[in-house]
Amino acid sequence: MFKHEKEYLHPVRVDRPNPNYAALLQEQLGGPQGELKSALQYLSQSMRIKDPEIKDLFLDVAAEELCHLEMVSACVNMLNGHDLDAMNATIGNVEAHVLTGLTPMLSNASGYLWTAAYVNETGDAAADILSDIAAEQRAKVVYQYLYRQIDDKGVRETIDFLLNREEAHNTMFREAFNKVQDKSQSQKHWGETVDSRIYFDLSRPGGQNFDPAKTQPPEFKI
Repeated sequence: MFKHEKEYLHPVRVDRPNPNYAALLQEQLGGPQGELKSALQYLSQSMRIKDPEIKDLFLDVAAEELCHLEMVSACVNMLNGHDLDAMNATIGNVEAHVLTGLTPMLSNASGYLWTAAYVNETGDAAADILSDIAAEQRAKVVYQYLYRQIDDKGVRETIDFLLNREEAHNTMFREAFNKVQDKSQSQKHWGETVDSRIYFDLSRPGGQNFDPAKTQPPEFKI
């Protein structure tokens, strides 16, 4: 069950309308590293998790990502302002002026609609968590790019909060990975065979390839 609270996790404000920047921020609504993707990915992955603590983590973070989606939408809404102006709109946000009446769309900065193809799930806890760690890292990078391209203090405050929450989620997923890595099917018998510990040095000039017939394989720490 989800419960809607009217108060945002962090105040959302903008100093002035900026429709072109609103189009950039759309990336975190309907892009492959955006909030909708994260929310649905973690929600979908949670359906297979058996560990109650890990399952709760997935659901809690998924719910927070929906909160972030709401915050980004509010920010896009404020940046779009109140005046329809399709003649001066950019490619990415022209549909907001001719189709949605300035309502934020579930599309990326180029106007391409969100797709479920962005969502990654395998049913293996370790594999899914590693995917989630990467997703949070990529989302933070996108927010950092967005932060550098706006001088609006209100928008910057919102983005700063969101990118730091991505970092917090990244940390939580890393801790969860440490917990499941010895239990997950894909992690069992990790590094036990010779083939799993061979490093092919394919850069030339460089070192020599490991030959299992001549020496013991290197001990890689996982």
